[in-house]
Amino acid sequence: MLDGRPTPARSKPWRLRAWLRALHRDLGYLAVGLTFVYAVSGLAVNHLASWDPNFVNFERELHVATPLPAGDDAAAAFVLEAIGREERPTDVYRSSPSELEITLEHSTLFVALETGRVYEEGQRPRPLLRVMNWLHLNRGKQAWTYFADAYAVALVVLASTGIFMLPGKKGLLGRGGLLVSLGIAAPLAYLAYFGSP
Repeated sequence: MLDGRPTPARSKPWRLRAWLRALHRDLGYLAVGLTFVYAVSGLAVNHLASWDPNFVNFERELHVATPLPAGDDAAAAFVLEAIGREERPTDVYRSSPSELEITLEHSTLFVALETGRVYEEGQRPRPLLRVMNWLHLNRGKQAWTYFADAYAVALVVLASTGIFMLPGKKGLLGRGGLLVSLGIAAPLAYLAYFGSP
């Protein structure tokens, strides 16, 4: 009540904006985790020509005692035990009379049979980033598709509610409308300049 007069009822547009703000806020909180996953992974896979976002390439040189046991499998088992690797090789073969190759899941060992020199080259998974990329590219399929679809719908709702949250000069009829236009114009300008599929 103002000065003894009843407070006027709030208008319907005000109530609608309050509802939009509440929806926008709560969906925004729900979307934070997936937004980080998709944003970080998107940055990573956008630069595939410059780096491997899933693995780090490595190489190293080791030495084992000689002479090695006779037989390729026995020699491979001896080398793996000597360098502290417990995994089973996926392939063992003699690439030349003096060199044995041992293929593991993420690396290959090149063993000089006479000297005991072991050269290893391979890839080491990037733990967190590899999982983010796996989710982003929907490698899991099935159930994850529903999460990805729900997230996409949430983004559409966030964008739609954001447009109408503020009235006046800061809203869609003012600065907000200008920024929305710029956001739409950016991909259209890119397509106009560089072409489309």
